[in-house]
Amino acid sequence: MTLPIGLAIFFTIWWIVLFAVLPFGVRSQHEDDEMAPGTDPGAPVAPRLLLKALITTGVSCVIFAGLWWYMEHQ
Repeated sequence: MTLPIGLAIFFTIWWIVLFAVLPFGVRSQHEDDEMAPGTDPGAPVAPRLLLKALITTGVSCVIFAGLWWYMEHQ
C-alpha cells in the first residue's frame, strides 16, 4: 500500500468512526434542564469533542493496522 492510498484509507476510516462515536454520552439541554437562551433544546450540553477525537483516532489506528496487516499478509 502506498502512502497516499494509506492516508486516504485512514482518513475515510477516521470519519466513519467519528460519526459512530459522536452520539456516545451526549445529553441535550432539554434532558438536563439547562436551557441557554436562544439555543435549540436538542443542542448538547457538553459534547466533549476533544475526547471523542482522541478516541476516534485510537480506534481508527487499530482498524487501519488490522487492515494494513491483512493487505500485506494476504
